[in-house]
Amino acid sequence: MEREISHIEIIKKYANPLEPLPTGVKAGGALKAPVHAVLFDIYGTLFISSSGDVSGAREKIKAGLLSELLKRYRIEIDAADVLNRYFGKIEKIHSRLRRKDIDFPEVEIDRVWMSVLNMESLEYARQFAVEYESMFNPVWPMPFLGEIIALLKKRNVILGIISNAQFFSPLLFKAFTGLTPEGLGFSGELIFYSFEHKYAKPSVRLYRKAEKALKDMSIAPQNALYVGNDMLNDIYPANTVGFQTALFTGDKRSLRMRRDDLRCSNLTPDLIISDLMDLSEHIIEVVP
Repeated sequence: MEREISHIEIIKKYANPLEPLPTGVKAGGALKAPVHAVLFDIYGTLFISSSGDVSGAREKIKAGLLSELLKRYRIEIDAADVLNRYFGKIEKIHSRLRRKDIDFPEVEIDRVWMSVLNMESLEYARQFAVEYESMFNPVWPMPFLGEIIALLKKRNVILGIISNAQFFSPLLFKAFTGLTPEGLGFSGELIFYSFEHKYAKPSVRLYRKAEKALKDMSIAPQNALYVGNDMLNDIYPANTVGFQTALFTGDKRSLRMRRDDLRCSNLTPDLIISDLMDLSEHIIEVVP
């Protein structure tokens, strides 16, 4: 518990209020069937992400800040060398997993840092990972995050998560709301983080697992709605397994239309929402 608290304190340390950047995309669309379950993406949907996703791209890493971070952790490796090792290690793991027929592989980022920085302590590597992520990809709750979760719970809608994520991602909820995802009302059987399954979106694997979990709850795919900000990573796989879909277009940082990708060229979400509370207009109370 003490370790979790220290990670949350690091997240809060680097967090500053962020406002969504307007995209100009109008809300619209209609659902095809009543919704009994809503599953969300995390980064860019429930939380504003400075880089638009978990673990920001290499070009956003400032060598000077990274050097300071390495110095604080008494790591005597040049920042440029660390980045080369870090991204090289990730690619090496991805390549190995692809040879095992994992189409979109995911890493465990704490293990990556442990190897890259020659650390013996996994906990120390985890602390570094949290601070690295918080420094270069600070987040802030999306407007109406708490309100939409409370409203959907009141309407007896089952809540879930399917997200590219790392071990620190669930801590965002506790850092900003004081509650775990489960404490907020998300069903533990419907939470799927990429790092736990070795598959990342846009692989359909996490969505297939969610489909099965929903079936065990007697919820058909067409009665589930998936909400995300990326046409390829979110809308495409959700649509593939038969979920209804809502494209969140509320923040320019994270909106990914993917118009040049053939998988998305003829794909239309059922809903387009510009803020999370737009969902309230389309989802009615589920009668137990």
